[in-house]
Amino acid sequence: MRKLSLVASACFAAAVGGLLSASAADITSGLKPGDAPSAFQVQDVTGPAAGTKLCYRCRYGGNPVVAVFTHKIDDNVVSLVKKVDEEVAKNKDKRMKAFVVLLTDDPDHAEPKLKALAEKNKIENVPLTIFDGPMGPPSYQLSDKADVTVLMWNKSDVKVNHAYAPGQLSSDSIAEIVKDTSKILD
Repeated sequence: MRKLSLVASACFAAAVGGLLSASAADITSGLKPGDAPSAFQVQDVTGPAAGTKLCYRCRYGGNPVVAVFTHKIDDNVVSLVKKVDEEVAKNKDKRMKAFVVLLTDDPDHAEPKLKALAEKNKIENVPLTIFDGPMGPPSYQLSDKADVTVLMWNKSDVKVNHAYAPGQLSSDSIAEIVKDTSKILD
């Protein structure tokens, strides 16, 4: 009887542990390491081609790239963008690039907010763009459960994928993202 009780306790502990590990932090969103990012069009709001549609995936070619896909702009996303902007500035010699894609079904409403964000926070190295549609480019397989998905690639090969449920992006996760930029710098 005691053996049965120990086995039942172990099974319960494993089940609870499984539920805890399947938390919102374990969201799957976006391309996986080893995948090749495909071309997609965005509306450039603050970059060198502001006011036009273009493909930053195409424009950046085989350079090391950080792409941030987000459904909203909050303080944590702003902090992330500022940190990525600093990393791009520090790694210009390694040709590091980045861009942010706001996923929205109301691009006209979002554009002035992105312009104000860039101006207020002096974002100079990371174009802020808009994708017309909350699910993003279909080939990128972004989850509707992820508020923020960060993909990093080099030479058309995804090296890093981070996805965050609403409220999950924090200063610790931002620090982890910044640290992981080293994985795309050869």
